[in-house]
Amino acid sequence: MPKNLDDNSTYNMRQVKYRNSVAKVLILGTVFLFALFNPVMAQDEAATAPVVATSGGDIAKGEALFKSLCAACHKRYKKMTGPALFGVTERHSTEWLYSWIKNSAAMVAAGDAEAIAIYEEYNKTAMNAFPQLTNTDIDDILAYVSVPKAAPAPVVGQAPVGSGGDASGGVSSTVILGLLALVFLMLVVVLFLVNKTLRRFAELNGLQIPENEKRTPIWKAFVQNQFLILVSTVFLLLVSGYFVYGFFMQVGVDQGYQPIQPIHYSHKIHAGDNKIECKYCHSSARVSKTSGIPSLNVCMNCHKSISEVADATATEEYSKSFYDGEIQKLYKAVGWDADSQSYTGKSEPVKWVRIHNLPDFAYFNHSQHVSVAGVECQKCHGPVEEMEIMYQYAPLTMGWCINCHRETNVKVEGNAYYDKIHEQLSKKYGVDKLTAAQMGGLECGKCHY
Repeated sequence: MPKNLDDNSTYNMRQVKYRNSVAKVLILGTVFLFALFNPVMAQDEAATAPVVATSGGDIAKGEALFKSLCAACHKRYKKMTGPALFGVTERHSTEWLYSWIKNSAAMVAAGDAEAIAIYEEYNKTAMNAFPQLTNTDIDDILAYVSVPKAAPAPVVGQAPVGSGGDASGGVSSTVILGLLALVFLMLVVVLFLVNKTLRRFAELNGLQIPENEKRTPIWKAFVQNQFLILVSTVFLLLVSGYFVYGFFMQVGVDQGYQPIQPIHYSHKIHAGDNKIECKYCHSSARVSKTSGIPSLNVCMNCHKSISEVADATATEEYSKSFYDGEIQKLYKAVGWDADSQSYTGKSEPVKWVRIHNLPDFAYFNHSQHVSVAGVECQKCHGPVEEMEIMYQYAPLTMGWCINCHRETNVKVEGNAYYDKIHEQLSKKYGVDKLTAAQMGGLECGKCHY
């Protein structure tokens, strides 16, 4: 306890002083955090004004009709097989559009000047007739195609793909690390102030803080203990040997390798969302040793008509404008002019980066596994339909292949080639199903020749 009243008053004043210091640090930290997160919260709460159509038709019904009947040949804002439909009500009268949509061929045959001009501009490609549509249906479609194209909303603090920030405009990793550093600094300051306050409290109460007694340094005590040195040396040698062995065993193993390709290709969108079969693009996997790199002509089978992605395709990491830009890279590579819907003849190669690569001394045949064995692509390549960027899923080591041969049963049903050998080997091993290993899948010459 303090010796007198004056000491007690002094102690209370100093205690209030240091308590105020801690409070100031906490208040400043809180203000900083609020100022940092307030722009992000304001950004998330911002809403864009809905687009209102100027036409009297029903936009929702028009969208459904457009996607089911018109989207195969038309886009709203770009030319495709047919002209862009945005602004069509300004180029033609409504009555003319009713007649054209219901039977364009009859208008061309009748000698209508506007109909003949469109027919000749688009390589004399006749437009499908839609006599089943009523004028109300057509009004709904015109209302949908007359909606102006929405400008992309600016994202505050958006970082480009591949940078340290979050591409969705959220809190970046740099900000998070800064916050953690700030919290750590605040803790250090608080601990320092608490320590200082306790020391002053001890001094005011007449307590003496003893100096640390002299003792043998830890390193000196360690050196003097020979048994401890021996045990530590053996332990370090074992640990070093373990890590050195693990390091050399990983040489040439590229599991997880995920290179950036010159044109971003999303397996998640193609194989996952759109359910495109792997062998549609990698067709040679059925009949060849290699799966092959799809020709860009295969891409253009679909992308002649698909020049941009749907708004729902955009993710937090990849925006719609990013995907649309990658499609433009494809057009540049094949020499496709989306406006004229024709090839320019100016093409350039795409330098794809190979992901899966076996050593030259290892033989692997895709057709043997895909067509004969019926192995699914995901068995070796992982959940491709979930991969935004393709990466090497399996280690592709010799041990990994051998384990697969030991665990996988050979499908012999309907294959007369295996009838006799399967009967003999089944008796030898006493099993009903034979694995690839039991059929000779572990022989060195099967994979190394």
